Amino acid sequence: MIPSYFFAHGAPSIVLEDNEYTKLLKEFKDRKDRTPRPKAIILFSAHWEETVQTVGAAATYDTIYDFGGFQDELYQMKYPAHSDRLLVEQIQGLFTKAGVKNVRDEQRGLDHGAWAVLKLLYPDADIPVVALSVDRDLPNEQQYEIGKALAELREQDVLIIGSGGTVHNLRKLNWRSEDIDGWAEQFDNWIESKVESWDTESLFQYRELAPCAGEAVPTNEHFIPLLLAMGAGDVNRKAKLLHRSYQYGNLSLSCWQFN
Repeated sequence: MIPSYFFAHGAPSIVLEDNEYTKLLKEFKDRKDRTPRPKAIILFSAHWEETVQTVGAAATYDTIYDFGGFQDELYQMKYPAHSDRLLVEQIQGLFTKAGVKNVRDEQRGLDHGAWAVLKLLYPDADIPVVALSVDRDLPNEQQYEIGKALAELREQDVLIIGSGGTVHNLRKLNWRSEDIDGWAEQFDNWIESKVESWDTESLFQYRELAPCAGEAVPTNEHFIPLLLAMGAGDVNRKAKLLHRSYQYGNLSLSCWQFN
């Protein structure tokens, strides 16, 4: 059964960077011992918010530049992945079976939460992709159940990805800092301990229980993909932190694997 993953997508410029985290993502496709080449990819992006679970079904995805002020090179990048109509129908069927109301969107392209990660993982855009939205208003328990509803697709070599960030507070960023803010590490250390022990009861209450949660997660759309990816790994409940680092003082770059 292919693992599910959570990838932090950081700033849009991550796709141009050369560091330990981007090295991990760039080498991902060559680690056949960890994850075989998927037949398709399902990706929940923090940058696609809807009040009803939406399933991307564009024949060929446009590339959305949902940011401003970055390098010109970023605005020239394309990720013309195709969706997979049969997989879209299968996903919608699983959602319906689990009681998750859902709709299809055949027009929307891929935002940078999707294409920046995918371009590092599979730069040739030659694997079908089904983009999925997130809803910040749902309880954390329900976020987990949405991911869990898709878990059986892992047996079909479908790679399920949540793309977001555990610590994502743009107002707290220090673009020149090489130090790590203690509050960001405190929060991530708490999250790490709860994910590794699969303590979902505590994770669902992270706002009340985790140190510095208000600073780390001012809004929850970037945290939700972690719960979605974890839910997709509910079968065996084995979590492994593959990487964690920081940029700009507190922007967390982490990768979790769920077997």
